[in-house]
Amino acid sequence: METLECIKTRRSIRGFRPDAVPDRRLIEQVAEAGTYAPTGRGMQSPVIVAVTDPAVRNRLSALNAAVMGTSSDPFYGAPVVLVVLADRQRPTCLYDGTLVMGNLLLAAHDLGLGSCWIHRAREVFDSPEGRALLQEWGIEGDYEGIGHCVLGYPLEAEPPVAAARKRDYVVWVE
Repeated sequence: METLECIKTRRSIRGFRPDAVPDRRLIEQVAEAGTYAPTGRGMQSPVIVAVTDPAVRNRLSALNAAVMGTSSDPFYGAPVVLVVLADRQRPTCLYDGTLVMGNLLLAAHDLGLGSCWIHRAREVFDSPEGRALLQEWGIEGDYEGIGHCVLGYPLEAEPPVAAARKRDYVVWVE
């Protein structure tokens, strides 16, 4: 897919096929795209945690739901979660992690997967339970949760239609 077409046609998917888990090779390709995101001074401060274990995925979902004060699945049934964390010691950590998330979302679309950025990663990984998960995963340091990129195969064959772009989205100064 051409880059601009990928950007223009990517949509957040909020319903995933429960019977279809993406092949590890596809997940690796999406994660690799995240590693090529620009980062401040090229320091590569983010870390991507690929969660394919259903028990861990469900634990993350429950922690995220608790932040919202609900018991529903904030991951919309997606079987895979790519957690993006960034080193708080880097002044560009939020921007670095955000660019990683953007690359993940675009790569997923390019490979025929559905994806959605799920917020509340900061709250999840600032909690005692979230810090315990980082420790279990062997992640040391002061990391901020940037986002959860959920992946899977969309329930719907056609992606949602894009809203019209607002007229004053781009301001020209000539």
